[in-house]
Amino acid sequence: MKWRKLNRVLHRDLGYFFTGLIIIYAVSGIALNHIGDWNPNYVITKTESPFTPTESLINNEKKAVTDFLDSFENQNKKNYKSHYKPTQNTIKIFLKDNESLLLNFETKIVTFESIKKRHFFNQINYLHYNPGKWWKWFSDIFAVALIIITVTGLLILKGKNGITRRGAILVVAGILVPALFLVLR
Repeated sequence: MKWRKLNRVLHRDLGYFFTGLIIIYAVSGIALNHIGDWNPNYVITKTESPFTPTESLINNEKKAVTDFLDSFENQNKKNYKSHYKPTQNTIKIFLKDNESLLLNFETKIVTFESIKKRHFFNQINYLHYNPGKWWKWFSDIFAVALIIITVTGLLILKGKNGITRRGAILVVAGILVPALFLVLR
């Protein structure tokens, strides 16, 4: 088999095989780049409403906390998991289904917080974070395959659009962008 044909076969077959993983890493990479703008793993919902604190609630009595749940909208003591008093003026109540309440006695505001996994992004980000030993090795194989796909891609075209002319200019430009970023940071 001639080297040009082998080059095309490697480029084509590795590209086909790793298409799904390339898309997963690209999409999760975009999501993780914007982690300061939104949480790609979870949808966090917070709502505030007024409440009237009682003396037994302020004193952190468990029965008062569970009774409060019965009076709070869409909750009851069956949802109670635990609670603690992070400060003198607040109680944090943990509920089932990744929900919680923060009671602030000073402002008389209760904050309801619900945390739900963001479908699709949670799963692909899980893969991006390398969840286990076998995935680490598969990701390493994928990284090597990306290098092979890149090198074989550079060598596919001949002539004026190949690596010796137009391709060389684009490769140098593509290397200069991250290099300039590193120099100017």
